[in-house]
Amino acid sequence: MTRRALVSTVTVFVAGIAVGALLVQPRAVAAQSNARVFELRTYTAPEGKLGELQARFRNHTTRIFQKHGMTNVGYWVPQDAPLSQNTLIYVISHPSREAAKKSWAAFQADPEWQKVAADTQVNGRIVQGVVSVFMDATDYSPMK
Repeated sequence: MTRRALVSTVTVFVAGIAVGALLVQPRAVAAQSNARVFELRTYTAPEGKLGELQARFRNHTTRIFQKHGMTNVGYWVPQDAPLSQNTLIYVISHPSREAAKKSWAAFQADPEWQKVAADTQVNGRIVQGVVSVFMDATDYSPMK
């Protein structure tokens, strides 16, 4: 299986896990809007840099996402090698695809984010690839 096919398979699998994980919080699910769009993102880190990438998300990125209207749904790393060594997968949600575009633009322009990005890459890049997939909940999905 090619790396791209493997990442695609993992991406689809994690999307299912994300939906399932949210089912354990039925009150939160019921209160959420049916109009939102989900974004599944898979990051590949250079060898030895996954810990630094996770630290950046843990200490900065998730909070800055919220600041710009992005909702953190969940974050995962694969259990099995080789992806467990260099892959971070997460799902965020936005009110709409247009809102996502605006949020990402504001996030990228945010001086705090720019400083964090620069500071966390002093010893080299910590992301070598990003795959983004926008998703709509199906009509039979418990979470919309």
